[in-house]
Amino acid sequence: MALFGSSTRDVPATSAVPRHVAIIMDGNGRWARKRLLPRFAGHHRGVETVRAMVRACLERGIEYLTLFAFSSENWRRPQEEVSLLMDLFVHALKDEVGKLDRNGVRLRVVGDLSRFEPGLQTLIHDSERGTAANSRLVLTIAANYGGRWDILQAVNRMLHADPGKVGEWRESDLAPHLAMSYAPEPDLFIRTGGEQRISNFLLWQLAYSEFYFTDVLWPEFDSTVFEAALLSYRQRERRFGRTSEQLIGSPTAPASPTGPRIDA
Repeated sequence: MALFGSSTRDVPATSAVPRHVAIIMDGNGRWARKRLLPRFAGHHRGVETVRAMVRACLERGIEYLTLFAFSSENWRRPQEEVSLLMDLFVHALKDEVGKLDRNGVRLRVVGDLSRFEPGLQTLIHDSERGTAANSRLVLTIAANYGGRWDILQAVNRMLHADPGKVGEWRESDLAPHLAMSYAPEPDLFIRTGGEQRISNFLLWQLAYSEFYFTDVLWPEFDSTVFEAALLSYRQRERRFGRTSEQLIGSPTAPASPTGPRIDA
């Protein structure tokens, strides 16, 4: 059974600080091109921004951060760039997992991992196991992930789990098999780099998320820009199908804007 409810079946609790933030990290290549650098330099710089966003979420009491690192469609990119991205993924895992663990961050990786090299698959599984006891922040990296893939694999798992079922299938039957059934639906979805689309990311889970688009390229996405996104979120009226009048008097419980000390 899924751990969290559905925004289309229930009215989720809300607060001034989003519980779950999901981000498409767009603009690494353009950042590098503006500086006459190879595209990979932008991806490398983007890892520093990931580190900064993890810190920012810990400071603000955000419980879940999900980052779209590599889509199922990104295999269409030049082979050299794909190979460099895979190498960067390996090095980032090796360099960062210890820091995540010291700061109480649990790492999850979602997507079709079968296409990755065996060594990378092992590193992913070891990193997940090594941080499994942590609970301050769940950092999810979506790698070789696609929203349609997620729904299809969930349908297949649902059918195999109960092949003799007779009657209608319900949302509650499918939800536990989605790749991110361990997390609440994102409250806030952010895309950097100026594009305004979701690009096959979390198609099921973004049903009632608040969207925030910014022209800022991912390597330049800092705490100031993040705070602007959070401010925009705080100004939204999250009705979930209700009227504004129904929300009058509904209490919220803002999360603390600061948290415990964070080790480097």
